[in-house]
This record gives sequence, structure tokens and C-alpha cells, in this order.
Amino acid sequence: MKDFSVSLSLDLMRRTAPFVVFRMMVYFGVALAFVLATGTGAGIGYGVGAAGTEEFQVNTTFWGGATGFGLTAAVVFFLRDYLLYLVKAGHIAVMVELLEGGTIPEGRGQIDHAQKVVTERFGQASALFALDQLIKGVVGAITGLVQGLLTLLPISGIDGLMGAIRAYLRVAVGLVDEVILAHAIRTRADNPWTSAREALVLYAQNARPMLVNAAWLTLISYALSFAVFLGMLIPAAGVVYLIPGSWSAGGLVFALLFAWAVKAALIEPFAIACLLQVFFKVTQGQVPNPEWEARLQGVSDKFKSLGERAMEWGSGRLSRVL
Repeated sequence: MKDFSVSLSLDLMRRTAPFVVFRMMVYFGVALAFVLATGTGAGIGYGVGAAGTEEFQVNTTFWGGATGFGLTAAVVFFLRDYLLYLVKAGHIAVMVELLEGGTIPEGRGQIDHAQKVVTERFGQASALFALDQLIKGVVGAITGLVQGLLTLLPISGIDGLMGAIRAYLRVAVGLVDEVILAHAIRTRADNPWTSAREALVLYAQNARPMLVNAAWLTLISYALSFAVFLGMLIPAAGVVYLIPGSWSAGGLVFALLFAWAVKAALIEPFAIACLLQVFFKVTQGQVPNPEWEARLQGVSDKFKSLGERAMEWGSGRLSRVL
């Protein structure tokens, strides 16, 4: 049984339309950068290869395109913390305010407002990225605990089933870390590291409903993304046709890129809006259970690191650590 309202999630998307447009500009811009860099690299390789044999030209075209693609991937990897800071966390901030009954500005002012909220809660982009990485690690540990409990059940063939469950949950928990970040925004915490620890304990206490809902939303998200991928194969093949020389793998790669852009810009924020509802609903009125806190302390070094960072933040030494 789902613990979220699809209509409410769609309404959140509508009311945060400026952020949805912003996400589309960012992620489709990234996809376009990949296409342009790959095409430019292939064109340069094609020109260089004109001085040699036909086989040599095919090779230089391929490696030119691969080099352009790789350089773009390196730049995107370098900027990943800023994408989290400016796009994902900002969108979460305005969705949290709306779920709490607040009001947010319209148009461009909505994005500026969200960035101000994120800066107040998390400081610099590097701090938020470091926090997000620790949260991912602890979420993985919680999932491992749940899997361990399932293996104790007296069900025939559970070992074989757990392999499939484990692989599926590794994908499903990819949506949860951003929900944990939302807790710090919702509680207006002065220390985001302490707030993340609290949210992770609350998540552990309610792992079953959170994982069930995350699993269903992940299945829906990837099904929609696959449908987009199939729809993008023809236009992606058209783009490849414009690239000089032979770059047969390009159609598949570009279709995957466009499908990723749609998922990141439109499908993922809808899933996050749903999971925010679930987390706020199942944790309503709860306080962190000391038993779960002790359990996480024992199984996750990253959970311990959150406590250390919380003390560093409070003492004003965190900026020197990052």
C-alpha cells in the first residue's frame, strides 16, 4: 500500500514549475554538451584521419568522439556537488515548504529563495556534498540490516531471492538520501549533521514502509525512463547520422543520455515529492530510538563520522576540515 498521494505530488510539481524548468535547462544542457563535445571530437578525428587510410580515419573518428565524451563526463563529475547544491537540494527546499503549508515566491524568485535556504542550512556546496555522501553510506548500512533480518525468516529459497532483493534495494535507496536532507530543511536545524543523524535513525525505525515505497517508485521511474529511452532511439540515431564517419554506438549512448535527462529533470523530482510525503507521514510525532542509534553506531563508520562532523560544525572547525 502506498503512503503518498500522486495528485499532491503532481501539484507540487506544478507549484514548483520554475524549478522544474530550471532542472530541464540544466540536465538537457548537460545532455546537449555531451552530444556537441562528442560530435566535435569525432569531426576533429575525421579531419585528422583524412591524411591516412580509410581504416585509420574510422579509428581517429571513433577516438575523437570518445575523447570529447570522456572530457565532458570529467567536467560533469567535477561539478556534481554543485548540481546537488543548486538543483536537487534547492528543489527539495521549496517542496518541503509547500508540504508544510508555507508559501514560496513565483518565477525566478523561487530559485533564488531556495538557494538562500540551502545556503543557510548547509553552508558551502562542498559541505552539502560531503554530508550527502555520508548519508548514502548510512542508508546502505540500514538496507543491509533489513536484508540481514530477512535472511532469518524460515522461507524456502530465501537465499536466492535475497540476491534479487539486494540488487533492487541498492537502486531503490538512491532516492532516499535526498529525503534525509529534507529533514534538516523541515526542522530548520542549525547543525545539518546532527539533523541528518536524527533523520537516519528515524528512517531506520521506519525502514520497511520507506523501502517498500521507494522500491515501487524506483520501479515506476525506471519503467518510464526505459519508455523514454525507446522513444529517443530514433532522434538519437538522427544525431549520429550528422556526425562524420562511423560512430555506430552513438545512437544507443545518446538515447541513454536523453533518457537520463528526462529522468533527472521530470521523473526523479516526482518520485522525491512522493517519498517526502511518506517520510513526513510515517515519522510524524516520532523521536529517534536510542536502540536504533546504538545499532547504527555499531555497524556504520559513516554514522560515526556524522557525529564527529556534528561536533566540528558546532565548534566552528568544520570549514577547516573540508
